[in-house]
Amino acid sequence: MSTYTMPTCAETDELLEFVVEYMVEELGISRAEAVARINRQWHGQDLSDEDDIILHEDERFWALTIYYEDVPDWSTEADRASWIPKAPPAPDSVYWTVATS
Repeated sequence: MSTYTMPTCAETDELLEFVVEYMVEELGISRAEAVARINRQWHGQDLSDEDDIILHEDERFWALTIYYEDVPDWSTEADRASWIPKAPPAPDSVYWTVATS
């Protein structure tokens, strides 16, 4: 099985890998969880177009959008201590395509 549950192109693959890296480094979650969250976000959609709308935002935007219930402040120095993360996908869901360590 591929990493993502939706069709992608090289450009979206690259963006999604940057989103994963951001989530791991800045949000402190595992690679497996980051990929699962991305899979849940876009499951059933086709991201294989080189002009896909998701390519119009950067990895930080998508990481925060996917991870948090609400993003009240987009500034880079925002205090995220009170922000509420969305629950991760259920462990037995189809979204988990990367082995957890």
